[in-house]
Amino acid sequence: MAVLVAPTRRQIATRAHARRARRRRFGRLTLGAAVVAAIAAAVLAGPLFVPYAPEAQAIAERLGAPSAAHVLGTDAFGRDVLARLLSGGRVSLTIGLLSMIVTVAVGVTVGAISGFFGGVADALLMRLTELVMVFPTFFLIILVVATFGSSVPLLVLVIGLTGWPVGARVIRGEVLKVRSRDYVLAARAIGASSWRILARHIIPSVLAVIVISATIRVGTNILIEAGLSYLGLGVQPPLASWGNMIAESAKTMRTAWWLTAIPAAAIFLAVFGFNLFGEGVRDVVDPRRERPRGDTAA
Repeated sequence: MAVLVAPTRRQIATRAHARRARRRRFGRLTLGAAVVAAIAAAVLAGPLFVPYAPEAQAIAERLGAPSAAHVLGTDAFGRDVLARLLSGGRVSLTIGLLSMIVTVAVGVTVGAISGFFGGVADALLMRLTELVMVFPTFFLIILVVATFGSSVPLLVLVIGLTGWPVGARVIRGEVLKVRSRDYVLAARAIGASSWRILARHIIPSVLAVIVISATIRVGTNILIEAGLSYLGLGVQPPLASWGNMIAESAKTMRTAWWLTAIPAAAIFLAVFGFNLFGEGVRDVVDPRRERPRGDTAA
């Protein structure tokens, strides 16, 4: 007959800690996803419910405080702030997402080839990575944009092509861990080509790390675009972005503070949401689990 043994106090504490840790992990993921989804829904569907065009000017209503007619007020040209906030959100998020795709594509390619093949390829690619890393990224972007202009496609390319070195090093480290595992050796033993092994076995094994890096990178790219636009080197008026909205409202910050606070809050929420979502994904997929303090192996 089976004998039921009551759990010890230590076991109860360990299980309670595991439940709390699981709630924290999924809580961050859920909150981050909710923030990102809410911002995306607002910038995509919001214009359908705003009766003003983002470029429409009404000088007689300039610097109007939030009201029933203009929920977030009007700027120095009488343009509706809510309409420009939603339009600028589409631009800022588009730049952040597309430049992230460029960054991830280059970083994964360099990191995977370097870590998998090793030898001369690893040495050359890592020296290239280190060479790009030694340049002050933001000033390099400023130099390129000031030289060639500040169109949205150029912003996407220059932000994306200057942000890949860190991701490449991370991917290289992960590939080094998995390239000697049994399923990779088995694929090589049956004659699979190196490129097939990379595509079918290596990349899927590090996909979680790629997703984490990608989500966090979006927030960083949004901040870079905002900084460039604030300096007048990013998205150019009349096209709105959160960064140039802050730049345009700098002169009226004391008398119309909301013109600066509203786009700044939007940037904060977007970066917070993407970073929190990335951290949540990392916590969920990380095989290591937190252990309560004082809990050591017997």
